[in-house]
Amino acid sequence: MPKKPEQDKLWLPYTQMALETPPLEAVATEGTRILLADGRDLIDGIASWWTACHGYNHPKIIEAIQSQATIMPHVMFGGLVHRPALDLANKLAVLAPGDLNHVFFSDSGSVAVEAALKMALQFWINQGIKTRNRFVCFKGGYHGDTIGAMGVSDGENGFHATFKPILAENILADLPIGAAARRDYASLLDRHSDDIAAVIIEPLVQGAGGMVFHDPDTLAAIVNEAQKRGILVIADEVFTGFGRTGKMFACNSANVVPDIMTLSKALTGGALGLGATLAGDRVFDAFLSDDLDAAFMHGPTYMANPMAMAAANASLDLFETEPRLDQVATISAALKEGLAPCKDIPGVVDTRVLGAIGVVELAEMPLERLYALRSAFITRGLWVRPFGKIVYLTPAFTIESGEFGDLFCLMEGIKDVLSANPA
Repeated sequence: MPKKPEQDKLWLPYTQMALETPPLEAVATEGTRILLADGRDLIDGIASWWTACHGYNHPKIIEAIQSQATIMPHVMFGGLVHRPALDLANKLAVLAPGDLNHVFFSDSGSVAVEAALKMALQFWINQGIKTRNRFVCFKGGYHGDTIGAMGVSDGENGFHATFKPILAENILADLPIGAAARRDYASLLDRHSDDIAAVIIEPLVQGAGGMVFHDPDTLAAIVNEAQKRGILVIADEVFTGFGRTGKMFACNSANVVPDIMTLSKALTGGALGLGATLAGDRVFDAFLSDDLDAAFMHGPTYMANPMAMAAANASLDLFETEPRLDQVATISAALKEGLAPCKDIPGVVDTRVLGAIGVVELAEMPLERLYALRSAFITRGLWVRPFGKIVYLTPAFTIESGEFGDLFCLMEGIKDVLSANPA
């Protein structure tokens, strides 16, 4: 299918434009499905990059956005506040673990991470300590595509290698899985105790770095070993927040309270861009001063956009009024059963499930196989975007049981492509 002339003007994300096949044109969304301009519809197996947790076009979210748009679609957040932001900050403070009572809004997950990193650095500067300017991050980690976020991601994961020469030199560690690795992690913290600003972790699941899982005990060790040394912990829950791993937040599974938490993705139910950085009292109090230089000098123009706030408030209300976490448990069981046969396909090295995340890991993913898989899934009416060696499913929590069969045609696509395109 040739490209339409107007498509030549687009520059798509994560795409080699010289090689990419023409993108599909979406014209509408409904429930768990994407409707295309050519009349086909695809079941969305990844909920638009993990955002549409309630499915598309939930009437409560649409109604909230439309109502807010007629009253005040946007107003600057410097020197002004508004009810949607006040309500959302209160709801997040109540939902979040521990004393994460102070909410700084932004417009994306990556910017939420940037804010978190700056908070952690300035936390120490405001106390006269300028040597704590490095972060401990983990191999396989991914925290976003802005400069600071790239600097705490694993530069070898394929996203950021090009920019490695200009990124800050942080401390890249192995996930401390097992007793020996935990001792090594503790030793690393001791060796660098004078220059670490914070440890940053994607709790339970390293998402875009390869859908790598670790257990709650490992997460607890990461957090507790840092905090008992006075080192701040940033939990990047941009992907894992709002039920994706089976709990409202992944940190809940380990009963840990980070000093800073970042949120985005499903925060608005996939309707509008929004990020949030939550800080505990210890961090927030370090910025209180009669010196303006101690203030947090960060402020995205569209932070706390009222329509995004309205969408997020409606989304959080849905977690109270509809059985989202029960639905996640149902999806988790279905994924375990539906993906298990993939283990028998030659070229598949692992399958794993956590909450509403199902992963099929391949031995290799050369470019021709990647394109062949995408095409095979579309032919079967499924929208899935494999990356690296990973094929994954992160459906909307509202997916109907009758749609699981459509979801698991993924297995047929993998089998056909691996047999036709051996590594």
